Amino acid sequence: MFKKFWVLLLCTMYFVLCTSHVHAEGEFRTDVDVTYKVQETGITTVTNKITLENLFTNLYATSYTLILDNIKPANLIVSEVGKNLPFEVKTDGSKTNIVISFPNSLVGKGNKRIFSVSYDDSTIAQRTGEVWEISIPRLSSDSSFTLYNLSFLVPNSFGEEAYISPSPERKEIKDGFKVYTFNKEVASKTGIMAGFGQFQVFSFNLIYHLENPLVKSASVEIALPPDTSLQKVYFSQINPKPNNIRVDDDGNWLGTFTLTPRQRVDIKVEGSVQIFAGSRPFPQPQESTLANNLLPTDFWQVNDPVILELAHKYKTPKEIYDFVVNYLSYDFERVKPNVIRLGALEALKNPKNAICMEFTDLFIAVSRAAKIPAREINGFAYTENPKIQPLSLVSDILHAWPEYWDSNKKTWVAIDPTWGSTTGGIDFFNKLDLRHFAFVIHGADSQKPYPPGSYKLGPNPQKDIFVNFGQLPLDRNPKIKIVSEVEKFIPFAHQKIMISIENTGVAASYNLNVQMFFDNKLIETKNIQALPPYGKFSFTIKVPFSFLGKNTPNIIKITASDEKLEIQSAKAEVIIYNLASIFLISLVITLGILFKLGKIKIPKIKKLFAGKSGNIQIP
Repeated sequence: MFKKFWVLLLCTMYFVLCTSHVHAEGEFRTDVDVTYKVQETGITTVTNKITLENLFTNLYATSYTLILDNIKPANLIVSEVGKNLPFEVKTDGSKTNIVISFPNSLVGKGNKRIFSVSYDDSTIAQRTGEVWEISIPRLSSDSSFTLYNLSFLVPNSFGEEAYISPSPERKEIKDGFKVYTFNKEVASKTGIMAGFGQFQVFSFNLIYHLENPLVKSASVEIALPPDTSLQKVYFSQINPKPNNIRVDDDGNWLGTFTLTPRQRVDIKVEGSVQIFAGSRPFPQPQESTLANNLLPTDFWQVNDPVILELAHKYKTPKEIYDFVVNYLSYDFERVKPNVIRLGALEALKNPKNAICMEFTDLFIAVSRAAKIPAREINGFAYTENPKIQPLSLVSDILHAWPEYWDSNKKTWVAIDPTWGSTTGGIDFFNKLDLRHFAFVIHGADSQKPYPPGSYKLGPNPQKDIFVNFGQLPLDRNPKIKIVSEVEKFIPFAHQKIMISIENTGVAASYNLNVQMFFDNKLIETKNIQALPPYGKFSFTIKVPFSFLGKNTPNIIKITASDEKLEIQSAKAEVIIYNLASIFLISLVITLGILFKLGKIKIPKIKKLFAGKSGNIQIP
């Protein structure tokens, strides 16, 4: 009896999927094929095909335990060669133990028992906004499988692949599903994250509290969420309206407001943003901007010997990224409002006390020292992990991540070393996930402009940032309006016409050509690289005052996009003043000739107008 019990104990296998652990190693060879098949409803059917091969002649398995961590299986089926096997489900905290019994004995070295365990799970595939996201946890590093293959299938109806990390060993389309296959090495290093859909959409509601403490009017600028190569912004309203929204060298959108003396005002901004997984065509930065993105700042100590030494050792963005991810540790205790920013050097000295700012600062400092332009993005990043969620969910503390300039692709590449560290590693270098929403860009300055949530008044500031999944607006186009202001006509001077190209739509307009015509003759073209909503581009046209109006047009025409504006010039006045001038000049010349011929004498002219009596003498 004791001997039978001992053999039974030795032959019992423990298998953990996700955070698995196997006992009785060496007695059996274990091969596993796991398939995650996502249905159109979002329910995922997980099938584990397990092969146990006896490595000894006198040992065999009588039971098998599959341990699932943080999974509550539904519709559980255990079968072998088409026949159901008896099993028992036991729970232990967050773990679910499926204890499978084998009624028949399988004795003999090399004999194999092949059985399957399948169940449904509703947490692996989640629809977040416009995107289906697949999250498969990584295989535990102490799993003792000889062979391990993992596949997941998603319906074609989920849309195009937005991102997948890590890259699959193989992918194909079969029977209406996209099929992705991974090996044990990949599944053991990281979990698998994938997104399907063309883009993600967030709606946002932001409040800015402004005050003018002066006794005279003042102009104030605030940073609004901008377009980037990875996102497109649509403003449904800005109340009150800004005087203008301009684009700075780093690509920030800065709204200008005029405040009267002692005025306090709340600016309310509402809209939605479309997030893309990969870079889209977007205006290129100036060379001067890229040069500024190599300079040192208070938090990016580019010229420090320690930073320079790291830059000499780690020369590519991927090498720098891997160093930062592996060197720094995320300090959850520092995730709170008003935390002190350490900067790159202090992060190196305190590697276990890093949060997103330090991961970002260190990457930027080393990258710039390695002559790779880099900058900081401050914004909102959506995650279900409460420990690394930006505090903008409860207050207004945002998330930070870096971008570096890829000189081959000619685009900014966004990466997130913080999430790379806390999630076990994600491949951000090919495609960013659809969860990062940029509020401001810090390139020339490591702190300014200040992001939304920073414009507070009073000791007890309220929450001013609200971001949720949303939908694209029906109207998504820019609307160009041409406004003119004609200067009052001044004789013998060029007439000035002030032209303002205004965008009254919800989205920005790019590469906008403004053409100026004099009587249908093109005289000049101006290019506006970017015109945000509420943005204005102003310039002055000079209408020449020419002889008899020869070079003065009748009509000045301005075109921009599909809009045009025609302005009647003062050509008639030009001609009148020209004729009057000619008449006066002719009169003077005539009088001069007559005087020279002696037809008119000065004394007689004097007598003609002299005397108070008003008598006129004619010679």
